[in-house]
Amino acid sequence: MTIAEWCVFGTLLLSLLTIVSVKWAGIRGFDNSKPRDPDFYDDPIRSRALGAHQNGLEAFPFFAFAVLLAEFRVGPLRLIDELAVLFLIVRIAYVFTYIGNRPTLRSILWSIGFAINIAIFLLPAIRGYLAS
Repeated sequence: MTIAEWCVFGTLLLSLLTIVSVKWAGIRGFDNSKPRDPDFYDDPIRSRALGAHQNGLEAFPFFAFAVLLAEFRVGPLRLIDELAVLFLIVRIAYVFTYIGNRPTLRSILWSIGFAINIAIFLLPAIRGYLAS
């Protein structure tokens, strides 16, 4: 497996760990028989963690598709790997800024992550213009 493919897996795990960590931290208030109980997410940190989790699930398909498409269409593998690692780092920072209630920085990081996804997606189309 390539580094980029491991980053796809890491991005999925990050999304899951974002919500699991809050459920474990609030184990006394969390009822597993009602995992979507809105009362559990009344706490601001839990609510923001849920938002970060949901955004991670929303961002995941485009990232996974972009990586797989770029690799399938024989984009420059090293650049795909580097951009995928950068995307994962940006997503980790995004989760921390979301939970830490830093909306401006969070939006900037989201935009950077989206731009990285577009770059990965377009790599096969521009590979002829890139230096070897």
